[in-house]
Amino acid sequence: MTASAIFNGQLSTLAMMIMILQCSNNGVVESARIRAMLVFGDSLVDDGNNNYLSSIARANYFPYGIDFMNIGHTGRFSNGKTVVDMLGDLLGVPYPPAFADPTTRGIKLLGGVNYASAAAGILDETGQHYGQRYSLSQQVLNFETTLDQLRTMMSGRNLSEFLANSLAVLVFGSNDYINNYLMPSLYPSSYNYSPPDFANLLLNRYARQLVALYSLGLRKFLLAGIGPLGCIPNQRASGQAPPDRCVDYVNQILGTFNEGLRSLVDQLNRNPGAIFVYGNTYAVVGDILNNPANFGFSVVDRACCGIGRNQGQITCLPYEIPCSNRNQYVFWDAFHPTQAVNAILAQRAFYGSTRDCYPINVQQMTLFS
Repeated sequence: MTASAIFNGQLSTLAMMIMILQCSNNGVVESARIRAMLVFGDSLVDDGNNNYLSSIARANYFPYGIDFMNIGHTGRFSNGKTVVDMLGDLLGVPYPPAFADPTTRGIKLLGGVNYASAAAGILDETGQHYGQRYSLSQQVLNFETTLDQLRTMMSGRNLSEFLANSLAVLVFGSNDYINNYLMPSLYPSSYNYSPPDFANLLLNRYARQLVALYSLGLRKFLLAGIGPLGCIPNQRASGQAPPDRCVDYVNQILGTFNEGLRSLVDQLNRNPGAIFVYGNTYAVVGDILNNPANFGFSVVDRACCGIGRNQGQITCLPYEIPCSNRNQYVFWDAFHPTQAVNAILAQRAFYGSTRDCYPINVQQMTLFS
């Protein structure tokens, strides 16, 4: 049975278990090799693209990267590794270099490429007040540039195999809310669209670009949902909720998008050979926030590095001294999780149940070649 035949119908839990057992040795799953990761998204997974753009959305200064492999600030919006770095560790693939880095060419492309850009959104206008950024549509065009280079390095058949056995990770949507819909003084979206209509607008634009990536040869996709944005320090600092509460309205309006993205996965999996997976970021982060002690966290309502209410009114400034107990904080700065949270997100995407990753997890996805 081929991957396309499986996903063209309903795959039962029993059928999945049988398939996994058939591919296992003494109960240990032997994953087929993922050749590379191709990363599309925003600041949650940007590893330095904005360093090369005229943007104020940058993280190329201390204390960003304070815990990153003794290397320091690389442009990652974290104290250490991002979720795709952690996922790369689990997959055994290199950290893909930033597309905008002029040295990202030639043989380096074979390890994958990171196209993600801080402040980027599904909509081209999202985040424009930060300056230059690669929107989703531009990231797809940048991927086509990479393809042009790869075509000079390998045969058509080898390129098709490379793309089919690479993992495309897409992390989009957060900025379309916090740097668009929830900023009525700068963007008209909330006047023009109800929350459900805005979510559907995003999903329609997203679907168009996902189909484009599939048509270019990619077959394995991990699509991350939006986390509970109403709980990030930036939103808590807005004063729209009591000090010990998340902004419930913000969390509620994300439901249509996340539910729609999960449904979109079912639709896209009808394409031959396609394996689209929905990562339930909202549920995983929700588990952490609701039961922080179970995950080793003690601070959930403010940032490790930042200024103002909840350390979230002004994000982490150059040479600011961050908290020393970073592994106990859920949030690194006004918008982004700590390395410790990113590790949990990656683990749940890789090993998680269908609640975490639907319809299969990343490890199970690697069984298909």
